[in-house]
Amino acid sequence: MEEIQVTPFITMSLLSLVLLLSLTRIFLKSSSKKKLPPSPPKLPIIGNLHQLRSSFPHRDIHSLSQKHGPLMLLHFGSVPVVIVSSAEFAREVMVTHDTTFANRPRFKAMMKMVYGCRNVSLSSYGEYWRRLRSIVVLQMLSNKRVQSYRAIREEEAALVVKKIGEASGNTAVDLSAMFESFSNDVVGRSAFGAKLRDSENGRKFLDAMADLMELLGIIDIGDFIPWLGWIGRVNGFDRRLDNTAKKLDQVLESVIQERMGVKDTNTEYFVDILLDIYDHKTADASHRDSVKAIILDIFVGGTDTISTTMEWTMSELLRHPTVMEKMQHEVRGILKQKQEIRDEDVQKMHYLKAVMKEAMRLHPPLPLLVPRLASKDVQVKGFDISAGTIVMINAWAIGRDPVSWDQPQTFMPERFLNSSIDFKGLDFELIPFGGGRRGCPGIPYASAEMELLLAHLVRKFDWKLANGVEPKDLDMSESPGVTIHRAVPLLALASPAP
Repeated sequence: MEEIQVTPFITMSLLSLVLLLSLTRIFLKSSSKKKLPPSPPKLPIIGNLHQLRSSFPHRDIHSLSQKHGPLMLLHFGSVPVVIVSSAEFAREVMVTHDTTFANRPRFKAMMKMVYGCRNVSLSSYGEYWRRLRSIVVLQMLSNKRVQSYRAIREEEAALVVKKIGEASGNTAVDLSAMFESFSNDVVGRSAFGAKLRDSENGRKFLDAMADLMELLGIIDIGDFIPWLGWIGRVNGFDRRLDNTAKKLDQVLESVIQERMGVKDTNTEYFVDILLDIYDHKTADASHRDSVKAIILDIFVGGTDTISTTMEWTMSELLRHPTVMEKMQHEVRGILKQKQEIRDEDVQKMHYLKAVMKEAMRLHPPLPLLVPRLASKDVQVKGFDISAGTIVMINAWAIGRDPVSWDQPQTFMPERFLNSSIDFKGLDFELIPFGGGRRGCPGIPYASAEMELLLAHLVRKFDWKLANGVEPKDLDMSESPGVTIHRAVPLLALASPAP
């Protein structure tokens, strides 16, 4: 028999093969130790993007989470995305591992239109963010500052009441449009000292803001599959981003220049506070782009979210006449013959507050909270989440979770009457404004505005749906976007209260 010659080449090849197999076994063994969150099957290249079938990702993701659990791993292209759909896991992300998940992902639309994410809600977690948040919380949205804008809220609420009174009878009131105008006017006056729709610059700003909100709600494939980033150039998405960013910057620069020449000794508006900091050249927070980015933050947080919350609250009241009557009885009983609604009066309106909580439970203005980013590898309730994973919290799903809520699909404000649960970011069953250190700092401002207007509306008028629509037949379909408005305007008839 011929003797087999073992050459040095064959020896080295065999050794390399053995080494490769050993390393593969070690790698597979170490990988198998990782316990990843449950995940639906994904396709090559696009991952699970094909499973976001509708214009309402919060609903698509909710359907998937019902099959795979309240902590679910998806892949948007090459990017791992963990979906949180329960209060238990929301608490883990926002409290237990808050600093690990305190960062934000950088999407193209955000970077282009919000000055490289130099605002409070989108900036990276760190010293710059801490300085900005301190400015907003302590100097712009403190309780004292919110109270200083009380006259603005009262004047604008009185104007809404006047307009409704002029239309009362058989003329339908477009409440959707009215709430949008109210929130724009209150925030415009608080920020700039003037109503935006009263000037050409202001109207341009509102148009650009509408474009911004629409564009932020569009998923850009290049954010998740980088080599397909060219699609944005072909389909016009990139051009729309550039045009909107340019329009916003031009208007903001013009308004800032205008305010720099004005000194109002009676009231300090948001832009004045920021310009004062800017003039003192206080580190990064004084940068002109930071000033503009914070102004955008104020408008995004103080207009669209407020108007959509008011819209859905009145929708639910019109669908549930007995709830409306109960709230009217409370408000009218507290106010009696008083001409003004004082803060101490509103604090006594427990049922009104319960109605607002219930409306936000079912209709959070941002159904998917601003995404977070894992800054390092972490374990959440035994599941491994890798650094660089995006975390999306589905506030819409959490508000409908039967683990947290009895009869979750039913509008039932009474559930809050003997409950301490609130929407201030400490009760994770109800987080329309987020929670933890990245929670919205504007909750006192938004609450004061919404509660005052709602109290006026139910005190002054009796309401019913327009065009003979029965409460049970009211169209409650949603319009797609970052904030979820009604798909059709809310029309109602108002008659003066007896």
